[in-house]
Amino acid sequence: MKYKQKIKLKPKPEFIKRMKALIGDKDAEEFFEISYTTTPNSIRCNTLKISPSELKKRLEDNGWKIKQPFEDFPEIMIVQSKLQPGELGNKKEHLLGYYYVQEISSMLPLLTLQPKPQEIFLDLCSAPGSKTTQAAAMMENTGTIIANEVSLGRIRILNSNLEKCGVMNTIVLKKDGVQLCEKLLQKTNLKFDKILVDAPCSGEGTLRKSPKTFVMWNVKMIEKLSRIQKKLAASAIKLLKVGGEMIYSTCTLSPEENEEVVDFLLRKFDVEIQSIKLPLKTRCGVCEFESKQYDKEVEKACRLYPQDNNTDGFFLAKIKKLSEEEK
Repeated sequence: MKYKQKIKLKPKPEFIKRMKALIGDKDAEEFFEISYTTTPNSIRCNTLKISPSELKKRLEDNGWKIKQPFEDFPEIMIVQSKLQPGELGNKKEHLLGYYYVQEISSMLPLLTLQPKPQEIFLDLCSAPGSKTTQAAAMMENTGTIIANEVSLGRIRILNSNLEKCGVMNTIVLKKDGVQLCEKLLQKTNLKFDKILVDAPCSGEGTLRKSPKTFVMWNVKMIEKLSRIQKKLAASAIKLLKVGGEMIYSTCTLSPEENEEVVDFLLRKFDVEIQSIKLPLKTRCGVCEFESKQYDKEVEKACRLYPQDNNTDGFFLAKIKKLSEEEK
């Protein structure tokens, strides 16, 4: 496959070496090649305000060509028309909250978790709100969502998106994620049906929209983030009801931030990793990388590579809590 290069930033040699070790020379070449291109313009219909069929008609009547790639998820749309800069965000339907501009890989955690009406849902790292608003729509604005974010600046964006999308079942908190979980555990009896830990990460999967990752990437950062991610995921698991489900996800591809975190949860808690079915080509989790080996159960996690579906790169694992027992 050939992609038109749009930027000259180059990956660091160590990054290239790691990707080759992870997926092989040919796949690594395709990964870096597609990283210099943009993703398709994807949007998610906000069903709190409009149906997918109505939104599609409105957009097509205004001259956009719309594709709905997944029969089971009509709210997911790709704008196939060539757009002017800023047109996607300045469209009247977007300003009215009829759709949310969201990359398809970012929609996968909620498609997998499937929060239901009347459930209690925790979005531990929620800004800017793409997944929080998606959850609210799936829950039909019922139940309770606690959306947590540590950055005040990002909370302003989160609140703006919640208001624009008509979300009314969400409580926004500003806390460090680990501290929030510890406080809820100590001070309340609150337990959640579903939890999303979309953890801060090194962003290896977002090179197509964030080329600065080429420059910022380094192994020490990955190792530091892995320690943070383990703390966040472990704290969240304690707040999950027995029988409840949690998604751990990142927009990166490094095993230290993905399978290693899931392996850590398997070793520490009485949980199981559940199989995931998605309408895209995915690859299973890796059980070993460099000198580290992980529990075979991590194979049930999903890896999404940009060259497989013309998306961003992504990782997610679905975790079910079996008991309150810790190992």
